[in-house]
Amino acid sequence: MKYSLKPIQEQVIVITGASSGIGLATAQAAAKKGATVILVSRNREALLDIEQQIRNEGGKAYHCVADVGRKEEVQWIADVAIKECGGFDTWVNNAGLSVYGRIDEVSDEDNRRLFDTNFWGIVYGSQLAAKHLREKGGAIINVGSEVSDVAVPLQGMYAASKHAVKGFTDALRIELMEDKAPVSVTLIKPAGIDTPFPEHAKNYTGKAQTLPAPVYKPEEVANAILHAAEHPYRDIMVGGGAKVMSALNKRFPAAMDWVSSKIMTQEQLRDEPPVNSEGSLHRPSSDGNVRGNYQGYVMKTSLYTRAKLNPVATGAIVFGVGAAIAALVNTSKKNSGGKFGTNRYQGLDETTGEGDQDLIIQRTVIISDLE
Repeated sequence: MKYSLKPIQEQVIVITGASSGIGLATAQAAAKKGATVILVSRNREALLDIEQQIRNEGGKAYHCVADVGRKEEVQWIADVAIKECGGFDTWVNNAGLSVYGRIDEVSDEDNRRLFDTNFWGIVYGSQLAAKHLREKGGAIINVGSEVSDVAVPLQGMYAASKHAVKGFTDALRIELMEDKAPVSVTLIKPAGIDTPFPEHAKNYTGKAQTLPAPVYKPEEVANAILHAAEHPYRDIMVGGGAKVMSALNKRFPAAMDWVSSKIMTQEQLRDEPPVNSEGSLHRPSSDGNVRGNYQGYVMKTSLYTRAKLNPVATGAIVFGVGAAIAALVNTSKKNSGGKFGTNRYQGLDETTGEGDQDLIIQRTVIISDLE
């Protein structure tokens, strides 16, 4: 299939969930590159502020207040894009929410609301975008998660919704390929990202929520999304941590279940009371921030993801870092009788190369030890 994707500066890009986090980072980056952005969320006040900020910096932006879980409101988004810009070239389904709570604790109402946003919002947006782009061509980019491949406790329904997003996105891609429609369909699967995601989640736990490490900057996901808007990709994992989790789960599913049952619940909670247990599940709360309040180390870049998106440009860097890692590991072996030391070296960003899963796993384990 031949795709004709325009350069970013010539595109009109629809971005749902644009009032914070990954959506806001993507909108800001796209506008700086010259794209016209259609900002979508439920929070009118935040959207007006963001729209004005982008325009003050010389960018082009319009907003649409819409709940993506309502099919008729998703149509409003297309209406704004058509009225103001004559249509759109890329549609980014990014809006998403979570609930922190055990499966037997969360109400049906909250579970259905989560699926309305996370799953049906992507379905409605994708269907509408595909209809618009079938003739002219363009890109549909759906934001899933590392938990599209790996289930976790405490966010069971969130993981289920992201598994559903993956299945839907893959099926949509195949059907468009069957029809020879010039529409690229990409699934983005980020690792933990330092956004207001935990603060926006509804909380049944009685403790403040957080994200399990490793955690990355939102700008890394924005970079992957905009790359997919110009270059057809089937799927993109953001963060070597996400790649390793997926690879381990495929090769050693029972072991991963056991490990997750031992550590993953406590990895998602902080020993302090929550600020807002209701979050943004049923109504907008605080918006306008790209970053969240993650208290641990935030990875500035993912060399794994950058190597996948730009293999030639990053090949020399990966080779050089790999050589440095090999030297450090050899030194560590000599100093510890053949066993890797832990936490001996600080401040290295994650790097994993392309290759078979065992190699990816080995390299990432080494990096985790060295960080």
